[in-house]
Amino acid sequence: MRKLLYIIGIIGLVSCTKEISIDYHGHDTRYVVEGSIDNDGTEVRVSQTNAMENNAIGSDIDNATVTITGDDGTTATIPFKSNGYYRSKFAGVAGTVYKLDVEVDGQHFTSTSTMQSRPKMNEFRLVWKKMLTERYLFGDLRLQDIPNESNWYFMHIYRNGVGYRWAVMKDDKNPNKELQQLFSFFRDGQKDNDVLQDDDELKIVIRAIDQRAYDYLYSMQQMSSTATNPIDNFTGGCLGYFSAHSEIVYYRDFYYSDVTEDDE
Repeated sequence: MRKLLYIIGIIGLVSCTKEISIDYHGHDTRYVVEGSIDNDGTEVRVSQTNAMENNAIGSDIDNATVTITGDDGTTATIPFKSNGYYRSKFAGVAGTVYKLDVEVDGQHFTSTSTMQSRPKMNEFRLVWKKMLTERYLFGDLRLQDIPNESNWYFMHIYRNGVGYRWAVMKDDKNPNKELQQLFSFFRDGQKDNDVLQDDDELKIVIRAIDQRAYDYLYSMQQMSSTATNPIDNFTGGCLGYFSAHSEIVYYRDFYYSDVTEDDE
């Protein structure tokens, strides 16, 4: 079985000297919709997977009709911009349920998501932690949970503009108080492209998401261990997901001199 990894992933090409014949079954192409609405506007990307024998990752779609509607009565048609992206300044309001509708070639794909309140970061620090006989570098992210409601979070760390680590978290362990997310970076002494270097720019994006988005991203996080594709987030049979969220962005430059030793 061959899986298609989309939205978040890295395609690795590994060469070897032995030729291996792979017997696979062809699959129909499918549309992929990646949509979001936040405090600043709406962005939707529409694309299509390619056939197994086509080495291209996917094809952008420029003829879709993209509409977003809130349960507060607001609605907007999101115009096409370029490279499969549809963008608008139509911004979300916390507590509003938004429905995304994408029509392309006579097919309709819909998904709903509830806009969340803005999250708050208490601290982000870099720390060496000893595990058995090795030291590992971790990113220690602390959030202040949004009080008196159930919350779910998506956190994405970029290194010099490229995705580096990501995670999802819910507030069931310490609701209304401080939440902690540890990102494992690398082992002390490790030498490869994954190792941070002095003056690397780290960008930390934190989103408060709804449960539907969390369930989808959590299922995506489990793909490597379950050997399955993520759960469906849209009706109509397309891949992808839609999220109404509030987000904050934090930047810092990485220096080894800033890393602390864990004393716990």
